[in-house]
Amino acid sequence: MKVLLLGSGGREHALAWKLAQSPKLTKLYAAPGNPGIAEHAELVPIDPAHPHAVLAFARDMDIGLVVIGPEAPLVAGVGDLLRENGVLVFGPDAAAAQLEGSKGFTKDLCARENIPTAAYARFTDADAARAGLARFGLPVVIKADGLAAGKGVVIAEDAAAAEAAIADMFDGGFGEAGAEVVIEEFLTGEEASFFALTDGKAVVPFGSAQDHKRVGEGDTGPNTGGMGAYSPARVLTPALEARAMAEIVEPTVRAMAAAGTPYSGVLYAGLMLTAEGPKLIEYNARFGDPECQVLMMRLEGDLLELMLRVAEGRLGETAPPRLSDAVALTVVMAANGYPGTPEKGGTIEGIDAAEAGGAKVFHAGTAIRDGGIVANGGRVLNVTATGRTVAEAQAAAYRAVDAIRFPTGFCRRDIGWREVARERQGQ
Repeated sequence: MKVLLLGSGGREHALAWKLAQSPKLTKLYAAPGNPGIAEHAELVPIDPAHPHAVLAFARDMDIGLVVIGPEAPLVAGVGDLLRENGVLVFGPDAAAAQLEGSKGFTKDLCARENIPTAAYARFTDADAARAGLARFGLPVVIKADGLAAGKGVVIAEDAAAAEAAIADMFDGGFGEAGAEVVIEEFLTGEEASFFALTDGKAVVPFGSAQDHKRVGEGDTGPNTGGMGAYSPARVLTPALEARAMAEIVEPTVRAMAAAGTPYSGVLYAGLMLTAEGPKLIEYNARFGDPECQVLMMRLEGDLLELMLRVAEGRLGETAPPRLSDAVALTVVMAANGYPGTPEKGGTIEGIDAAEAGGAKVFHAGTAIRDGGIVANGGRVLNVTATGRTVAEAQAAAYRAVDAIRFPTGFCRRDIGWREVARERQGQ
């Protein structure tokens, strides 16, 4: 089967790497891809968020399945046009992708379905939003309603910071994503990411991970798209995972189907594990990045077969996904300046040496210049390793990081720190 993968980041490199292992695959294309993805796929220069361009290529090349990696093509309706023309798609339609595309949409759904989440209010006017702050304590969470590349969330410790975030979002700092703002109560607890596959009817769990959003060690500094992750997130115990499925994910899938907008694909629930149990922070309508990288390292079996079952509406006919007992951990190597303006063009060497020790380096924001690899984005590489424990996987990942020469880059040195501390306490 011929497959077209849309996207160009580390998540898509991980998906390409795993799809390439399927015996069902005869040819993999990627649009637009990156130098790492090019090891597994033929790159094609089309805009992944342009529905008609994607459809034309799928028709011309007799594509059997289109896998949509990032959120922008989902919200742009790429899946809708493909399905209307008989092309199988892994990823939701635009109406279902509102679960990520509009935080207000998701909060309203949670309110209707009694899905546990933070108290909130929606605003389309800066003055009303500032006045609405009085309903909430401090710290308070300010979110741009739309897509903001994982950076449209501000945790304001005081009223001045909250008002500044509101002004920034409404004054164009987040573009169309900030046309509406959601203010939420601050939830106390530990965050975890939980994934499920669904074809709109059947729902099966697909593992957990813990992301590290802040740019600085000890979870300090501004939010980013993610500086590293590990899987599984053992803080999300089997009992809590069952509650997340029963109280959050399954009611959401039922509600979307009942509304005539069934959700098909991977549903990523960002959870806060509070004293009252798991509460939904937000949904993503695709695999997380960099969580996808650690999930793909643990996935056993055929990813393409799983995606086909989802796309064909036959997920209930297959065995649930199998994830290994190993721990996988990934460290993001970012360009200096990230999450602000990253320094592009920096040379990168030593990837082969990093992988010689058993790690896998996924390309996230790279390009080829003069025959070598250079930085071409904010998050540049995802250095990923496995081990029997988080501490073991962490050590292996940082050994690989230290084999890479990237003078204009940086990384956090504490990915997995919470679970490593718990492991030490248990010894």
